[in-house]
Amino acid sequence: MKNENILASIKSKSIKETKDEINEILTKLEKKDVNLTNSLDDYNRLLQLNKHMDQLFKEKMKEISLSKNKFKK
Repeated sequence: MKNENILASIKSKSIKETKDEINEILTKLEKKDVNLTNSLDDYNRLLQLNKHMDQLFKEKMKEISLSKNKFKK
């Protein structure tokens, strides 16, 4: 799943907002009386949120690396 495939409603989320929604979905999925159809939708959204979180962390690492290199000069 490439970044272009991530929904705009997810792309606009911050790390905290993404983490909060991931936790919310996980809580729903852990319930015993969960609807299987809804669970599939939630799971697919969870995958997109996860991919987005990964991208956000990669961007942060890049920023940190660039700022670290500036201090070395």
